[in-house]
Parts: sequence; structure tokens; C-alpha cells
Amino acid sequence: MQSRLKLFARAAVLACALFSATFTHSAAAAEKKSFKVAWSIYVGWMPWDYAAESGILKKWADKYGIAIELTQINDYVESINQYTAGGFDGCVMTNMDMLTIPSAGGVDSTALIVGDFSNGNDGVVLKGKGRKLADIKGLPVNLVELSVSHYLLVRGLESGGLKERDIKVVNTSDADIVGAYAAADTKAIVTWKPQLSEILAAPDAQLVFDSSKIPGEIIDMLVVNSATLKDNPKFARALVGAWYETLALMAKKDPKALAHMAKASGTDLAGFNSQLATTKMFWTPAEALAFTASPNLVTTMDSVRKFSFDHGLLGEGAKSVDAVGIEFPGGKTLGNAKSIKMRFDATYVKLASEGKL
Repeated sequence: MQSRLKLFARAAVLACALFSATFTHSAAAAEKKSFKVAWSIYVGWMPWDYAAESGILKKWADKYGIAIELTQINDYVESINQYTAGGFDGCVMTNMDMLTIPSAGGVDSTALIVGDFSNGNDGVVLKGKGRKLADIKGLPVNLVELSVSHYLLVRGLESGGLKERDIKVVNTSDADIVGAYAAADTKAIVTWKPQLSEILAAPDAQLVFDSSKIPGEIIDMLVVNSATLKDNPKFARALVGAWYETLALMAKKDPKALAHMAKASGTDLAGFNSQLATTKMFWTPAEALAFTASPNLVTTMDSVRKFSFDHGLLGEGAKSVDAVGIEFPGGKTLGNAKSIKMRFDATYVKLASEGKL
């Protein structure tokens, strides 16, 4: 299963491409008839695959006289890079990735659909049954550096009165993390499902902290280019309509839909349901609206942006944590209000909740 949490490509590396992308989006933002959306495999994004394969996405696109092409990208970070460079009109990503890649790179982006948050899919594991989070002090910790796993670890350390300097980060790719745990010198790891499930099956593995302890902080979303969204409301209506029609099938435990998503994500139905059990899905527009309207989202993004700035993820030119402006429903902002590059817009989800799509 491809990770949504791989090591980030830095905005500085993409500077030239991002400048070009920003200009292109600004110049080309106008009403159009065809759109491209990138996605990668993760439990919370599998509904997009079923929406496309079942014809649900086409039905909604046809309703508005447009075409939407959904493309699976096997490398998660690469999908975001391609979106940032202008290759796609929309892309699935986490809240932290949205901030640190397209938004920090100057591409004004909007979280159109807030689909779920990790509620136990990501965890910190120590070797030795009965160990506690406090036992991590002084240990090397294997994880994907500068990823949401890194963020989860820091939040865990904070909850235990520890600091990042109390441990040593050992950068380990998601593909190697299970093998790394088996090594004799590995003492602790941070990872996500399904790798987390594999590691927890080991007799000496002890889960000491997971994302259920920071609910609502690791958020999975569909992000679209803000200029494209402004000029193409039909695009947004079709995406939101298709999403919630598909989620309604999942909520009813439609066997065909769930079996397809399980197989497409590389697991069986039991494995897929296990991942769903630790994912807080927003099954209805009303649930998503309540989440995005909550002041907790502002608090979460304040925490995320501070972590990102402290670790140099807002770009070399970022002189403070306020470098990137973030806008929330209701007009609340964080950071530079004159340079909003990250937006949470509940307009179309609200229409869905009112049956007005």
C-alpha cells in the first residue's frame, strides 16, 4: 500500500516549477470542460477509485456537462508534486502535505473535501511488551523523517513531557520500515497501517502512542487549485456529489463497493475493514461541515504550521511561522492574511448537506 506519508519533496527544489505553475494556473484559470484529478492508495481515498470504476464519477460529471479523469499515481509525494506543477486540477493529500508542498510553494489551493482523519492508523511502537512512551527517552527511532509520522512522534513526546532532542530520529523509508523493526539494533519505530499492523503482530511489539490520541490532526482531503475552483463550480459540484454518493454505499456496507476497495488497495475485506476501524470517516456532509467549522481545526493547523516551520518545511524564504496564510470557513485566518495559499472551503459540502448539488 502506497503511503500518504512519505518524505516530502521540498518546495525549494521545486521553486522554478512552482513559479511556472503559479503563472500557468493564474493565466489559464477559466471555465473549461475537462479536468484531471490525481489520487494514491490509502484507505480513506479508496472511495475515489470505486466512484470512477462504478460510473458514479462519470454520472456526476455528465450531469454538469464536464469530464473528470481520475489518475492513480503510485508515488504519493510525486502526485502532489505533479499537482503543484500544474499537471492536475486536484489531488488527494493530508493537511500537512498541503501546507508544506503546494501552499508553501506558492500555489493557492483549497481543501474541497475533508474526508477523514487518522484515528489509530499511525502509531509509535517500542520493542518490549509492557513498555511505555516514557521509555522512548534516549532511543533511536526509525521513521520517515519530516513526514506526518515525524509530527505524530513529536506530539507524542509533548504529551509525555519530552522533547525531540530526547530521542534520535533514524530516517527510514516506508518500504523498509517493517524490515528495520526486525533488526536487532532497532528500538522504536513510527509508522502507519498496514505496516503498523505487520509490526504489531511481532511478539515483542508494544504500541505506546497512536493517532487516536491526537484526533483530528492527521487529516486526509481532496485538494483543488483555488483559481480553477473559482472559475469552475461545476467541477466542485460533480466531485462532491460523487464522493458522498460513494460514501453512502460504504456506510450501508455495500458488499460490492467494499470488496472492490479492499482488492484495489491490496488487501482482503477483513484487512480493509481493520483500516476503516481506525479511520474516522465523515460519512455525511453534515459531519464534514461540523469538523471544518470547529475551532479545533484552527488549533490543529496552528500546531501543524509550527511543526512545519520549526523543521524548515515552509521553504527557505519563510522568515516566520506566518509565512503561509491559511483561511478557514467563516473568514478566520492564520498567518499572512494578504497571502492566503491554503483554504478550507465548505461551500460545496454545505450544498450537499442541503440537497442542492
